[in-house]
Amino acid sequence: MGTLWPAISVTQRLHSKNPYKGEVVMSETILKVQGVSKVFSSKKVNIRAVNNVSFNVSKGETIAIVGESGCGKTTLGHCIVRATDVTAGSVIYVGENGREYDLHKLDKRTMRSIRKDLQMIFQDPYSSLDPRMTVFDIISEPLRANYRLPKKEVEERVKDAAARVGLNPSYLKRYPHAFSGGQRQRIGIARTLVLYPRIIVCDEPVSALDVSVQAQVVNLLKDLQKELDLTYIFISHDLSVVEYISDKVGVMYLGKMVEFAPTGELFKSPRHPYTEALLSAVPIADPTVAGDRIPLEGEIPDPSNPPAGCYFHTRCRYCTDKCRTEEVELQEASPGHFVACHRAEELKLKGIG
Repeated sequence: MGTLWPAISVTQRLHSKNPYKGEVVMSETILKVQGVSKVFSSKKVNIRAVNNVSFNVSKGETIAIVGESGCGKTTLGHCIVRATDVTAGSVIYVGENGREYDLHKLDKRTMRSIRKDLQMIFQDPYSSLDPRMTVFDIISEPLRANYRLPKKEVEERVKDAAARVGLNPSYLKRYPHAFSGGQRQRIGIARTLVLYPRIIVCDEPVSALDVSVQAQVVNLLKDLQKELDLTYIFISHDLSVVEYISDKVGVMYLGKMVEFAPTGELFKSPRHPYTEALLSAVPIADPTVAGDRIPLEGEIPDPSNPPAGCYFHTRCRYCTDKCRTEEVELQEASPGHFVACHRAEELKLKGIG
């Protein structure tokens, strides 16, 4: 298996000017999210779903984005693949030719040529597949939308993608209703793989599945990443899954990134009170060990009218007067570990692991 997948070529280091963004990049960074904000506006309110979020993604790694429902992580994922236009900021994609492309400034034609490199796996395998289409048609649809390929080549690429996710070729003639949730998610993954992407945004790809099936799908994603040199943005609220699959973790609260660090360091030594509270809720697989969950009092503030100062101060047990009045931006507390907290240097927070 794998003869159809294009060989991973060494990135060409061209020194020509890029018409979209300056000079060619000379690093392994494949994606730069820079000050991205997204505001949804109506006649009555403006909701800042994503608020000035920045981070870099290296080729071949998995960046997890975590937080409570409504924190903006899915909207951020949509902004990354340009399924939603940003209100401010930029998403810089570094192509195989080494050039930088500001995705939200590209014309439709150029974006179309790049879109095959950035794909998305959706959360709900039941609603993301068209019930009127066969599995073959579902997987081949991206090919028909992006290329004009001979029928034989389309068939070969669909069969190759299906085989990589463990789908029997005989399944290709069936319809989605004949499959379980885990099998449907494999169909969704195959649909993504058929374009040979470089970056995949995984929007809570296992949250709708049973626990045993979750493990199968997560292991499949890890195997595919190693085999095909994929880069993942993994959106989730399940920290147990995140700890297993990710290299780095970004924690979001009310549209803002409040902490960003390597996975092991964040789990063992969180620097933000919100991260500490999230980690305290992770189940411990040892009945002899008592949990010490940190309750978060009160409701999440209204995103259309966020509180002054640190957004988390209304629910933070370490809150001071400074937290209530002064905003705080993401700053590097230690090498590679960024946190947005006035008291990051003095607090000794509890992690796990």
